[in-house]
Amino acid sequence: MTLPILEARGLCWGPPRKPDILTDISFSVAEGEVMAICGANGAGKSSLLRMLYRYVAPRKGTVSLMGRDIWLHSARDTARQIAAVLQEQPSDFALTARQIVALGRLPHRTGFATAAIRDAEVISAAITRLDLDRFADHAFGTLSGGEKQRVMVARALAQEPHVLILDEPTNHLDIRHQLELLALLRGLGLTVICTLHDLTLAAQYADRILVLSQGRVLSDGPPDQALSEHHIATAFNVTARVDRSGPAPRFSFHL
Repeated sequence: MTLPILEARGLCWGPPRKPDILTDISFSVAEGEVMAICGANGAGKSSLLRMLYRYVAPRKGTVSLMGRDIWLHSARDTARQIAAVLQEQPSDFALTARQIVALGRLPHRTGFATAAIRDAEVISAAITRLDLDRFADHAFGTLSGGEKQRVMVARALAQEPHVLILDEPTNHLDIRHQLELLALLRGLGLTVICTLHDLTLAAQYADRILVLSQGRVLSDGPPDQALSEHHIATAFNVTARVDRSGPAPRFSFHL
């Protein structure tokens, strides 16, 4: 049986000297699978991601990458295999967009000339793939919020990871770039784990959806199962209706 590329088992976490805000979180993600994590504000979505990309250690439980606890990998080895795109964008540091993308190659740096050539090729390909060529040499601080977000995704792609983790990647993007980015993520062939607040986009682009409610897994499965009216109502404390008569589900909500 093939091991999942990423597996969470019994994860619990909370801020120092405070109760757990995530309890007994378990799931596994297969190679090439796109999983969306959904839930109300405060459900623990971003905190869960921080454990998955080795920023914080769980109080209990393990996160395994290809069968090995990520805390037994070095930080550099983890960065070669897991890339993260966060909601918080970095300060300017007077760098250009190209220089920001180039930071993605740091875990792979060896100092050899052949490696430098390879780095330049990967950086250029990531910039082109995110349609950033015309902004590549502009100062990062002069870009719009959406352009900055695309630069950060390009930086993550430059890491050449096996697993790409994104926290609300469609924030700051207009509708066209939201659709383009999610289509791009689906076409990468990577394992993708992202939080999404837009349930329509999650249902359209994710293979699986994990719904969190009050720090626990409420549902985990294909979109039509995970995003049932009952699960949405429970997770978001609303009355939900799902219309599945068309090619994509349509959601409506009422207090």
